[in-house]
Amino acid sequence: MTKAARWGWVITGVTLTGVAGVLAFLLSIGTTSERGFFERHYHWLYWVNVAVATVLTLVILTAAVRLVVRVRRGRFGSRLLFKLAAIFALVGIVPGVLIYAVSYQFVNRSIETWFDVKLASALEAGLNLGRGTLDAMVSDLGSKTRDAADQLADSSTPQLLLLERLRDKLGARTVAIVGGKGQILLESGGDTRQLTPDRPSDSMLSRARGGQPASQLEGLEDEATALQGGAQIRTLALLPNTELRLGLGERYLMVIQRIPSSMLTNALAVQTANSEYQQRSLERVGLRRMYLNTLTLVLILATFAALLLAVTLGNQLARPLLMLADGVRHVAQGDLSVRPVLGSRDELGGLTRSFADMTGQLADARAQVTRTVAELDAARTHLQTILDNLTAGVLVFDAQGRLETVNPGATRILRLPLSAYVDRPLGDVPGLAEFAAKLDQRFEQSLSADGERGMERELWQESFELQLDPKQDLLTLLVRGAPLPQGARLVVFDDISEVVSAQRSAAWSEVARRLAHEIKNPLTPIQLSAERLQHKLEAKLEGTDQAMLVRSVATIVNQVQAMKQLVNEFRDYARLPSAQLTPLDLNALVHEVLSLYAEPQDRGRLTADLAPRLPAIKGDASQLRQVIHNLVQNALDAVQDRPDGHVTVRSSLAVTEAGMPRAVRLHIIDNGPGFADKVLKRAFEPYVTTKAKGTGLGLAVVKKIADEHGARISLRNLHPAPDAGSPVDDEHDALVIGAQVSLSFSNLTPATEPGAQGAKT
Repeated sequence: MTKAARWGWVITGVTLTGVAGVLAFLLSIGTTSERGFFERHYHWLYWVNVAVATVLTLVILTAAVRLVVRVRRGRFGSRLLFKLAAIFALVGIVPGVLIYAVSYQFVNRSIETWFDVKLASALEAGLNLGRGTLDAMVSDLGSKTRDAADQLADSSTPQLLLLERLRDKLGARTVAIVGGKGQILLESGGDTRQLTPDRPSDSMLSRARGGQPASQLEGLEDEATALQGGAQIRTLALLPNTELRLGLGERYLMVIQRIPSSMLTNALAVQTANSEYQQRSLERVGLRRMYLNTLTLVLILATFAALLLAVTLGNQLARPLLMLADGVRHVAQGDLSVRPVLGSRDELGGLTRSFADMTGQLADARAQVTRTVAELDAARTHLQTILDNLTAGVLVFDAQGRLETVNPGATRILRLPLSAYVDRPLGDVPGLAEFAAKLDQRFEQSLSADGERGMERELWQESFELQLDPKQDLLTLLVRGAPLPQGARLVVFDDISEVVSAQRSAAWSEVARRLAHEIKNPLTPIQLSAERLQHKLEAKLEGTDQAMLVRSVATIVNQVQAMKQLVNEFRDYARLPSAQLTPLDLNALVHEVLSLYAEPQDRGRLTADLAPRLPAIKGDASQLRQVIHNLVQNALDAVQDRPDGHVTVRSSLAVTEAGMPRAVRLHIIDNGPGFADKVLKRAFEPYVTTKAKGTGLGLAVVKKIADEHGARISLRNLHPAPDAGSPVDDEHDALVIGAQVSLSFSNLTPATEPGAQGAKT
C-alpha cells in the first residue's frame, strides 16, 4: 500500500469516527436531556444534519463525476474500476436502503406506539388510583381525629397521657392540642429536628371551626423531601367544650401522620411518568423528525463509507488487474519488456509475478526465435545463393504436385519462364505437359518399387529428351528425383546436350580414324592400277574405245583424289596434333591468311577491321591459320549467291573494369542467310552441314582447335535493330540478316614475357 493510500485510510477513519461520535452524542443527549430539548434545539440539529449530509453527498458526487469523466475519456482501467466500484457500492447501498426503509417504518411505528391511547389511559388511571388512595387516607385520618377529639373531651385521664395513647392508637407522628390561634398547647411526639412547633395554617383553623375536621396533604411539592419523610397528612378537629368554664376558648386536636414510603414512591413514579409522557407527547413530532433525520444521516454516512470502501477496495483489486491488463496490452503490441510486479504476497501479487516471469520467458523465447529466424534466413539465403548459381536446374513440388521452388538454372536450361508458374502444376507450362507426366510416372514407379532396397529405390536418375520447339534440336536432360518430407518432391536436372554432342564427336573421331585407315590403304593401288591400264591400253585402242578408256581412268583418278581428300579430313579430325602454344600476333596472322583471298578483297566482298596494338596471344600459328582460313571460306561460301554479299573480319580487345586486357576477340561477320535453328545447337558436331558437298567436319575441327587453345567459340544469327522507340518483337527476331562467328582468346602473353613484342606470324 502506498503512502497516499495509507493517509487516505487514516483520514477516512478519523472522519467516520468523528461523525459517529457526533451522532452518538446527539442520540445520548436526546434521550437524557431535559424536557423540551428537541423543541428548543430542533432547527440547529436539523441544519447540522443537513450540512453533514450535503458535504457527504458532494464528496460522493465528486468521486462519481471524476470516475465517469475517466470512463468517457477512455482512461485505461477506468471501466474495470467503475465496475468494481459499482459492485461494491451496490453491495453496500442496497442492504443499507432496505435497512433504512425498515428502520423508517419501525421508528414511525415505535414513536406512535410510545404515545398510544391505552398507555395514556393506563397512566391516568394509575395517577387517579394514587390520588384516590391518598384521599382515602386523608378522609380516614380525619374521621379518626374527630372521634379522638370526642373521646378526649369525655375522658378524665390526664391529657398528656391520653395524647400518647391516641398517638399510638392512630399510628401518628404527632398528636397535639392547638389553641384557637394555632398555638400548640399540648403535644405528644413531634419532629425533633424542628426548633419551632409545627403549627397549622389559618385556613385549616377556619375550616375546623365549622365542626368538621380539616385535613390536608403536606410535603409533596419536593420529591426529594417527600421521599426523605417530609410527606405527611395533617388533620385538625375541634374539641368539644364540656366544661362550662369561661376563658378556655376554642381548642383543636391536631394529628400529623406520615405517608408510607412505598405508597409515596409508587405515587410519585406514576406522577413523574405521566408528566414525562405528557411532555414527550407534546414533543413527539420533533422527536420523530430528529430520529428520522439522524437515521437518514446514518444512511448517507453508510453510503459514503460504502462508496469510499468501494473505490478503495476497487483500486486495491484493480491495481494488479490493471497491471496485468496493461502488460497484456503491451505484449499484444509486441512489447515484452519487464513489467512491474506487485509487492503483496497474496494470489494477485503472485499472479503479477508469474505474468512478469512469463513475459520474461516470452522475451527470451522471442529473442531465441528471432535468432533462429535470422539463422534460417541466413541459411535460406545461403541455400538460395547456391541454387541461383547452380548450373543444374532445381525444381521442388509440394504434395499436390504444384511447383514450389524454381532456380535460375532451370529457367536457363528450359528457356521458359518457370517462375511465373509457381503454385501451379508443371503441366501448365507450355511444352512441358509430357515432361511433367513422365516425372509423375517415374515418381510413382519409384514409390511402388520393392521396399527391400529402401531409399535406394526412391532416389532415381533418368535421361529425357525434350522437343520444346520444332525449329530447335532436341534437349537432352539428365534428371534425378528424390522424395521430400510431407509428400514434397525434388527434381534436379542438367543439360547434357553438349556432353552427348561431345560423346558423339568422340565416336565420330573413332569412326573417322578407322575409316581413314581402312580406306586410304586401297586408294593408291586403285589409282596406280587405273593409270597402268591407261598406259598399257591407250596405245592399243583407237577412236571411241580410247576415249572411253581415258575418260574412265580420269574418273577413277578424280574419285580416288576425292577419296584421299576425305580420308585426309578424317585423319585431321581424328588425329589433330597437340597445339604448340607460342606468342603470336593475331592481326598479323589474319593479314597472312587474307592475303590468299586477294580476289574477294579486290571485289569488296571481304574486308578487315582490325584493332591496333592488340596484346599477343598464346597459340599455334599453323592451327589458327587453318581456323581463320576455314571460317573465312565458310563465310564467303554463305554469301556467294548474294550480289551484295560481304564478309568482315574484325578484331577487338576486351578489358576489365580496371582497364587491364582481359581477352582478344576475333569476329567473322557475313550478311548471308545465317544458320538454321537446328544447326545452331549442333554446328560443331561432325557431319552437321548445310552444304550440298560439305563433309561437316570443318566447324568440328575449328571447335577442337579452339578447345586446344582455351578459346571460346560461339555462333549467332544477326537481326536488324528495331526502330527508335519500338520494342523488339518476334518479327524482328525471325528476320535474319547475317551470321557471326566469334573467337575469344583469354590466354594472353604478358608484356614482359620474351617474344611478346616480336610475336611470330
